Amino acid sequence: MAAQPSKYTDMHFQTASAITIGLLPILGIIALRAQQPDPSAVIRDLEAANLSRHNNLLEYSNLEHYAVYRGKDQTHPTAEMTVRVTYTKGAGKNYTILKQSGSNIILRYGLHPLLENEKAISDPAKVANSWFSTANYDMQFKPGVTRVIDGRTCLAVTISPHHKAPNLIEGTLWVDAHDHTLVEVEGVASKKPSVFAGTTKMMRRYVNMTGYAMATHAHAESSSFFFGHTAVTIDYSDYQFQVRSQR
Repeated sequence: MAAQPSKYTDMHFQTASAITIGLLPILGIIALRAQQPDPSAVIRDLEAANLSRHNNLLEYSNLEHYAVYRGKDQTHPTAEMTVRVTYTKGAGKNYTILKQSGSNIILRYGLHPLLENEKAISDPAKVANSWFSTANYDMQFKPGVTRVIDGRTCLAVTISPHHKAPNLIEGTLWVDAHDHTLVEVEGVASKKPSVFAGTTKMMRRYVNMTGYAMATHAHAESSSFFFGHTAVTIDYSDYQFQVRSQR
């Protein structure tokens, strides 16, 4: 005759199970907290990436395709432009227009000034002023806030510029949870580019190329009484690099 478990053994098993089940949420919280990155390390790595790219990226070129959309039509661009961008360390960026079409007004007063502004920002004497760094921004890591972008788990860092400028963003940086490289920036320009422009919302996405975060797509849009709703997209491709040899 098989032995029957005593009521005491059964009660002990139930008690142990209840304790174990009760501990699971606590253990989960402990594990989650253990996985949380050091906020200062995330921001430190972002700043180190800026300096490393500046010091070691000697030259690169890429193609950039600009498309401008007006009003509610987000399918048919009002103007388009394709340019070859060449960056040289110590000199900044130069733009060669390969092809353009559409509204001459938007090309002349919209896209051409945009290229000139990007060229000015890349001036070696000024380029550090637009970096995502603590010199330019108040940067706050947001613990527990994550998002998956192009298959990469990302952490959130809010940014608020120390002073207002059209090229400084009020918003969020999304950084790779594993190596803390920049994956996406989203927000609004801290200052309107002109009295005729409305608030500009923007997003730029990056991928890791040769160890550096390089832009692949950008989107910006604004609305104003004079010009209505305008959206600009930029697609980046055909990167070619010359990187300082690491010894």
